[in-house]
Amino acid sequence: MNRPHPDWHARAAAISYDGRGFIGGQRVPSVDGETFGCVSPIDGRTLTQVARGRQRDVDAAVASARQAFADGRWSKQAPAARKQVLVRFAEKIHAAREELALLETLDMGKPIQYSLSVDVALAVRCIGWYGEAIDKVYDEVAPTPHNSLALITREPMGVIGAIVPWNYPMIMAAWKLGPALATGNSVVLKPSEKSPLTALRLAELAIEAGLPEGVFNVVPGYGHEAGEALALHMDVDAIGFTGSTRVGRKMLEYAGRSNLKRVYNGFGGKSAFVVFPDFDDLDRAAKTVAGSMFFNQGESCNAPSRVFVHESIADDFVKIVAGTAPAHQPADPLDAKTEMGALVDDTQLKTVLGYIEAGRSEGAKIVAGGQQARTETGGFYVQPTVFDGVANSMKIAREEIFGPVLSVIRFKTEEEAIAMANDSTYGLQASVWSSNLNRAHRVARALRAGTVHVNQYDEDDITVPFGGYKQSGNGRDKSLHAFDKYTGFKTTWIRIDS
Repeated sequence: MNRPHPDWHARAAAISYDGRGFIGGQRVPSVDGETFGCVSPIDGRTLTQVARGRQRDVDAAVASARQAFADGRWSKQAPAARKQVLVRFAEKIHAAREELALLETLDMGKPIQYSLSVDVALAVRCIGWYGEAIDKVYDEVAPTPHNSLALITREPMGVIGAIVPWNYPMIMAAWKLGPALATGNSVVLKPSEKSPLTALRLAELAIEAGLPEGVFNVVPGYGHEAGEALALHMDVDAIGFTGSTRVGRKMLEYAGRSNLKRVYNGFGGKSAFVVFPDFDDLDRAAKTVAGSMFFNQGESCNAPSRVFVHESIADDFVKIVAGTAPAHQPADPLDAKTEMGALVDDTQLKTVLGYIEAGRSEGAKIVAGGQQARTETGGFYVQPTVFDGVANSMKIAREEIFGPVLSVIRFKTEEEAIAMANDSTYGLQASVWSSNLNRAHRVARALRAGTVHVNQYDEDDITVPFGGYKQSGNGRDKSLHAFDKYTGFKTTWIRIDS
């Protein structure tokens, strides 16, 4: 029997919040007692006050994490034992899925249906997958002379600082926590000040699942305070950061100014979506790019924001894409049928509207959207926007907007399409649409991106790595490759006497 849909508004009215940090296995206020307001983008109201972590809070969290690592309460457990805890952690997240989805929507503005079916579901999948994987990863024995044995073993780094963005708070946290915890590290997580609530709840669920105290700590706060303190800390062994390229550059600088800790950065993109005239289903291509671009309000690092379409089919393509806009109009995020919600805050709203105005000023033509929406709610909404007549040199084609703004750029030849697609400082993701197998392979190989899709866009799984080329970052999240970020290799030589 189908369960009735929850009354999300009633649940939102009844929900209780705890904005305190999480250090040493318990909720704690900030050391100096300061807080900041956590504002819901749905209607602009303040949900709760959150602990404003600073240097002393980070010091306490790192000390807790270091002690937990040093005494081996987690790091020295057998992989099979860590597996059991992480699998229980995933089960706890699943059991709390409706609470977590509601927190995510209230905090970040995305539609409740996707907080539940995407964000929570993928976090569960990620934590559980790394739990299941860790006791199936083997070390190595090198080929050596008969009187020697060389063991190559993978060991945890120690204390990991994880700094995650606001667009997918739970998923990004899980991408860091899964491989870092599975390999025996301790973690200090700094969530975005714009969306801290689910990270704090995840820490509680981890303890309930049996993760020892001190292994997973959460310090909420601003990037220039808590984030900087974490990245500069002399007792943090590695930083896993996802966010803007501008801040990522600072992460590298902080490593150089402190202990040369490892820094793995994941940045944004201006992903190219290339449609050739030989593709036999223009309707599917157009609707795919619209759905992918407007998903999560366009606040996705891999959103296909640059659409390169052959000039012979461009008019028809633009007409189809513009025709999808009504289905993606922003609406109440707590309505289970809503497709597009609110931008994360007023700053992001102004940024997106500024890019729309820049597109107009540079001569691009708006064929759908282009305006703020739902102003009566007090929230931060903008219409799904489609530009035609965009040149690859325009600001809206060069810079990451992080909003529902799609640019159509026309091309004449395959060579021109490849050149323009690669003419970007980013290289996160791309897509090629062609019914010609040779062309599809040829163009996919030529595109400088960490992930290239052919005749589709959003297929994804925890089993494949995610990351980019150029200024889209270094290192890879997801898959077994993510273990490399949070472990070091040790070679042990043993003499064997006859």
